[in-house]
Amino acid sequence: MSKFAFLIITTILLQGCYEFTKPSNELKRILEEGKIVIASEYGANSYFLQNDMPSGFEYELAAGFAEFIGVELEIKPFYTNSLMLKQLQQQHIDIIASQFSFATDTLSQFKLGPAYQYYSQQVVIHRSERKLSDIKEMTGKVFVQRYSQQATIMQKHHQNTNINRLNWQQVEQYDDEELLLMVAEKKIDATIANSALVNVMRRRYPEIKMGLDLETSSTQQWLMHPHQDDSLLGALLEYFGELQRSGEFSRLQEKYFGHIREFDYVDTRAFIAAVETDLPEYQPWFEQYSGDFDWQLLAATSYQESHWEKYARSPTGVRGLMMLTLPTAKEVGITSRLDPEQSIRGGATYLKKLYNRIPARISDPDKTYFALAAYNLGLGHVEDARILTQRQGFDPDLWVDVKQHLPLLKQKKYYQNARYGFARGDVAVKYVENIRRYYDSLMYITHATTSEQSSNIETN
Repeated sequence: MSKFAFLIITTILLQGCYEFTKPSNELKRILEEGKIVIASEYGANSYFLQNDMPSGFEYELAAGFAEFIGVELEIKPFYTNSLMLKQLQQQHIDIIASQFSFATDTLSQFKLGPAYQYYSQQVVIHRSERKLSDIKEMTGKVFVQRYSQQATIMQKHHQNTNINRLNWQQVEQYDDEELLLMVAEKKIDATIANSALVNVMRRRYPEIKMGLDLETSSTQQWLMHPHQDDSLLGALLEYFGELQRSGEFSRLQEKYFGHIREFDYVDTRAFIAAVETDLPEYQPWFEQYSGDFDWQLLAATSYQESHWEKYARSPTGVRGLMMLTLPTAKEVGITSRLDPEQSIRGGATYLKKLYNRIPARISDPDKTYFALAAYNLGLGHVEDARILTQRQGFDPDLWVDVKQHLPLLKQKKYYQNARYGFARGDVAVKYVENIRRYYDSLMYITHATTSEQSSNIETN
């Protein structure tokens, strides 16, 4: 039994019998008002706008909970955690759904929902610095966020550290992502962040690295007002339990965190450099032919295929920016695979065809992941993997399950019973995960560039 499932069951037993159909007090009020107000912080793992639409792991959990209890969601994003906590204390919001690592003494002041994520705290340093063997080796300027578990760690450490060797501060004018950027730019010597955020942000700031894993286990939980009754907590217990049973929680974790565990510094630096030097030549065509896809996804696919080299050629004969085969080029009406515009148009058309052939019941982003795998491996092999996934008792419509079974198509005992036979499924999995990482980085870079340009226009 997983830690998550055990926690849910144990908490339900401790809370007693909960009847969702007979809400009392807090939950009843929310149901009668038809709206729940949930706060979160702006950030890569919590809440952000993507193509002017709200996104983020915590946002999707919050939207799912509102739908689960049948009310409208009012999301309130905050820049400062102290204000968010104050709003909850004054009962202007119902729940804080956040990826912020609140200090234990702060958490003790509120009613907590079920734990749904586990991670460790890590000292983050510049890539040029040597790793630490103990937290006592920390020196220089160290910033951590106020009210955070990281601040608690530093307070304990400070008691045993020579004050002349360590200048550490609790700050609130910078968020965790900004602190990591300050480490990358050597404006501070170190910070402490949770492992999930570090995994995401090193794709954006490749100059940071983990200097020390503190092996401090942390859990993520939603916060509620301490004096309310347990009706809202009971609904949360049922909701997170259903997320786990249905596989939806695994799908969300895969969407936001499943592709970021691996990191290649050289590849990341090369990609960021290519965005500056090579992408501008091809970006207008990615935008023109992307159709229903984000143009950044099409560009990321092209980079994975050819590293944006228009004359790229593989030993198997695929060529061009989108590395099309001759039969595929003919199928999508391309006369020259080495012509960048034609290649991008043809690749976009082919990817859309594959996407449309994925069963309609499969929702995004899983449907897109299957289409990308098919672009690399062929739709037949992807369908073989989905069938194998189902035979093994997993969900063939979830990428998080299918990607565990795609590599099995290299083994004779599996591929001899597959319709399309042997396939390098492990290569296809890595292919999709690479595209997802390039896509995330590109979305961040283009958003940052757009924001900077907007600020310059307003200034002028």
